[in-house]
Formats: sequence, C-alpha cells, structure tokens
Amino acid sequence: MKKEIHPESYRLVVFKDMSNGEMILTKSTASSQETIKYEDGNEYPLLKVEISNTSHPFYTGKMKLVDTAGRVDKYMSKYKKHMDKK
Repeated sequence: MKKEIHPESYRLVVFKDMSNGEMILTKSTASSQETIKYEDGNEYPLLKVEISNTSHPFYTGKMKLVDTAGRVDKYMSKYKKHMDKK
C-alpha cells in the first residue's frame, strides 16, 4: 500500500438506518454535526443513512418499497398524463 494516503482520524461513530431505526456502532472518518447517546450510554457522532443491510431487500429477503422524500409520488404526478393516455 502507498504510504500517507489513508486517513488516520478514525473514530467511533453511529450509523442510523432511517427506514427502520437500527443503529450500528463502527469506526469512520466521516464528519457529523449531530450526536446521539448509544446503547452503551456513551455519546457518539451520528450519521444518518437511508438504507442499510438491516433494511435492504437483498439482505432481508423481503421486497419493501422505501419511498424517501416522496420520490414515487413525484414520479407519478410528473408522468400522470402519459399514463392516462394508455
């Protein structure tokens, strides 16, 4: 591996899956303005993710529609006139 290209500022952070509320404590260099109190009673930086292995259909085996920020509704309203013609 090349020297001096990898970050050295790893720290413990909590990744929270916003679709089901699951939290994962791991090391990361990603920055965050928010913090959260984790199950062990300590406070860690919080990084919110839309989907993780606990909610992704590939890992769960269940097909589930995750509509973030009304994307499906926006698509349907945008192409409604084209769908009505058929």
